[in-house]
Amino acid sequence: MQRLLMNIYRKLYKAYGPRHWWPGETVFEVMVGAILTQNTSWKNVGKAIHKLKEKKVLNPEGIYRLKKSKLASLIKSSGTFRIKADRLKSFVNFLFEEYDGDLGKMKRERPGALREKLLRIKGIGPETADSILLYGLKKPIFVVDAYTRRILSRHGIVSEKATYEEIQNLFMNHLPHQQRLFNEYHALLVHLGKKGCKIRSECDRCPLKGVRR
Repeated sequence: MQRLLMNIYRKLYKAYGPRHWWPGETVFEVMVGAILTQNTSWKNVGKAIHKLKEKKVLNPEGIYRLKKSKLASLIKSSGTFRIKADRLKSFVNFLFEEYDGDLGKMKRERPGALREKLLRIKGIGPETADSILLYGLKKPIFVVDAYTRRILSRHGIVSEKATYEEIQNLFMNHLPHQQRLFNEYHALLVHLGKKGCKIRSECDRCPLKGVRR
């Protein structure tokens, strides 16, 4: 399985090169992006982040002090903005309650324990929690999304009904725990999912054509 997974990685890297993902000028910006990107495009998230930067509140204390209604108006482009404002406030409240608003303290928490805490925050699911850990805090944990499931199931590597944990364990159990590898691998899968492995697939042009378990 390790050979197969690394073969997939090498083929994608050769086809697309490094993806330089996740975009963000600060750790906190990456975390905010991970929450805002739920069920929307990155283009819409980018607009919301730009608004937060304009108002100089794209930092833990800025969001913490901002009224929820004002926050919602600033992130309107991200869709379901009132729900996402609630989730952002819940996340930042957690950051201050657990770590005094200090991202350095948060990063020093053991990944397993921190993941459990993140999953207890309202609106934070496994994909968002793991994106915060991998892309924001540089922890070696593999992020799974709909693109990952679709690509692997179409190549007979996992079942279409495989759980998040089953797919994540496939990578965690067979690949070296390297943050840079997990970062690039997931970003490449996302790129393939957006570029060719769509609901209506374009298999003839897929760099993974012929790859099977």
